[in-house]
Amino acid sequence: MKMLPKTLCLLAVSITLGAQASADPKPLRIGASFQEINNPYFVTMKNALEEASATIGAKLIITDARHDVSKQVSDVEDMLQKGIDILLINPTDSVGVQSAVKSAHDAGVVVVGVDAQADGPLDSFVGSKNFDAGFRACEYLAKNIGNKGNIAILDGIAVVPILERVRGCKEAVAKHPDMKIVSIQNGKQERDQALTVTENMLQAQPTLKGIFSVNDNGSLGALSAIEASGLDVKLVSVDGAPEAIKAIQKPGSKFIATSAQYPRDQIRLALGIALAKKWGSQVPATIPVDIILVDQAKAKDFSW
Repeated sequence: MKMLPKTLCLLAVSITLGAQASADPKPLRIGASFQEINNPYFVTMKNALEEASATIGAKLIITDARHDVSKQVSDVEDMLQKGIDILLINPTDSVGVQSAVKSAHDAGVVVVGVDAQADGPLDSFVGSKNFDAGFRACEYLAKNIGNKGNIAILDGIAVVPILERVRGCKEAVAKHPDMKIVSIQNGKQERDQALTVTENMLQAQPTLKGIFSVNDNGSLGALSAIEASGLDVKLVSVDGAPEAIKAIQKPGSKFIATSAQYPRDQIRLALGIALAKKWGSQVPATIPVDIILVDQAKAKDFSW
């Protein structure tokens, strides 16, 4: 992952301040609200945050919104009642969490968005270059289907990262006049749902040459549908999840690449930036984190 020198300086400051904080008789209270925790991507984030918080002696409260924005808002309000100093929020609905972000801001809590942008007065946002993720995955797909043919998009929930991945994919496809997006269906980023949606797409569009999935969890359901159909449909995705990486490595796999993210880096950067802000540093409004396209050749050496 590439980081700006300014970001590195901020992290050095936050580490120093974090060490000072660990000697404070009143430990920092960090709240982390995730859109879900039943996904390996967010499990990786959660584990990294637990490790990082422990090193500075902070008290950590983690909640799982389960893709329910009302629950997420309620979770944040509950954490505010418990006196958190920092809120790391991974919204299940970018617009819907605005009231929670404002409540935290008004309470003097440092608020940093992670992975998915949240509306409202954030102090900073740390997230992957999602447009690049969609663009590079679909550019790779184009190359592997001869820059022509019909493709479909397996969409997800309406948060900024997903919207940006789809926008990036569409822009890549637009570069190839002989390619066409003939179907966009919502697999809700869940394996079972994506399996059913992909089965329906393959039946309705038997000439499909490729599918772009907005995340690896959904892509694994799509892969099952493709394999069962017997059709020659190439699949690309976003995330870099361990199971997806294994699937890409299989000889003759229809799953040919994923734009991999770095969940551990994102949550560590978010915590570092929040600590820097908490103790008075100026922090950038946005910290973009690079992605890497992982194909079969790179899969053997890649892991989160």
